[in-house]
Amino acid sequence: MISLFLIFIFATLVLLLLLARWVTGVKIFGKLVGFFLLSLIGSVFLLTILYILIHIFTDQKVLSKKDYYGEYIVNRNYFHGKQADWQYENFRFEIKENDSLYFYVTNKEKILKTYHGTILTTNPRQYPSVRLIIKMNEPYHHMLSTNPTTFRGVWDFDLIFYSPKFNNVYFKKGKWKPLNE
Repeated sequence: MISLFLIFIFATLVLLLLLARWVTGVKIFGKLVGFFLLSLIGSVFLLTILYILIHIFTDQKVLSKKDYYGEYIVNRNYFHGKQADWQYENFRFEIKENDSLYFYVTNKEKILKTYHGTILTTNPRQYPSVRLIIKMNEPYHHMLSTNPTTFRGVWDFDLIFYSPKFNNVYFKKGKWKPLNE
C-alpha cells in the first residue's frame, strides 16, 4: 500500500513540482522537491532504525548448547506461596560443561540425594535455537522423566519440567539462596 503511494502520488507530486520549477522559474518549487526527497530519505532511515530497535528488544534469545551450562533453581516468579517455596527448597540442578547433569533433592541447603545424567541438544540446523535433551541414569527422579520445554524470553530463558506429582515446575538459572522467612 505504501509503495503505491510512493509510485503514484509522491512521484507525481515531485514531477509536477519539477515541471512547475522549469516552466515558471520560481525556486520555491525546487526547494519543495528537495524537502520531499529529504523527507522520504529521512523517513526510510528512521523506520530502519526503529525496526532494528524493536527487534533488539522483542526477539527471543537464540540458545546454543553453552547457554544451558550453569546452576538452576525453581523460578518462584510464576507461582507464589508455600508450594513454590517448598519446591525451591527441595529441588535444584546444575549442568556442567562436560555435559553432565546433577539433579539435587535437598532440604534447604543440605543435599539429600543426587541424580546423575547427561545432556544433548538438538541439531542447530534443525531449529534456530537448540533444544535440551536429557538422558538420566537409572533410577531417575519423576521430574526428569521427559525432556524440558524451553521458554525463551528476550534476555533469558526458563526450563519447564513436567512432573506427574507437581505438574509443571519452572527452573531458571541462578544460585540457590536461603529464603527469608
